[in-house]
Amino acid sequence: MIIAIDGPAAAGKGTLARKLAEHYGYAHLDTGALYRAVASRVLRAGVAPNDSAGATEEAQLLDAGDLLAPDLRTERVSDIASRVATVPGVRAALLDFQREFARRPPEGQKGAVVEGRDICTVVLPNADKKLFVTASAEVRAERRWKELAAGGATVSRAEVLKSVVERDRRDEERAQSSLRVAPGAFLLDTTKLDIDAAFEAAKAFVSGQN
Repeated sequence: MIIAIDGPAAAGKGTLARKLAEHYGYAHLDTGALYRAVASRVLRAGVAPNDSAGATEEAQLLDAGDLLAPDLRTERVSDIASRVATVPGVRAALLDFQREFARRPPEGQKGAVVEGRDICTVVLPNADKKLFVTASAEVRAERRWKELAAGGATVSRAEVLKSVVERDRRDEERAQSSLRVAPGAFLLDTTKLDIDAAFEAAKAFVSGQN
């Protein structure tokens, strides 16, 4: 069983994906972490975000240890991740890893929940269940700001909202693997839902109850 989840930043898809994976006993892959790990490598290497060849090289050198980098959840890395994700070479370097994870989940698990921006449309278009999780930009910015503030960041709400809107624009307008709702995907708007309500709605869809 493969459950594919797409959606913009801070829509709640990460928490939802983890809860679904735990509930069904499936493996979980946050593909956004792969791009953040590439972004972290790009920053450490001093590569310019618009240097396609340099970003592609860092993606090709990615290893499991990079997913443990302490700066993966920072706003700077998240912003760079959105930029390097537009590079075709970076996406190609990570595509096989994502598909192999879904086809052969680790530790013999019988399913996988894979989340990202183009999972339903490009990475796993034949997934058994597809969801698109979204929320208003203002609500997503507020969630992201609280997450950053809890981690000690001093960024303002206005700055976070500007970053969210800009990231949405890049994700939606990029020539390759743009962010969009896949045909047949269940659209889950979490603007007015807490995580428990969102989980119940997603679980009902996966179980064929709606």
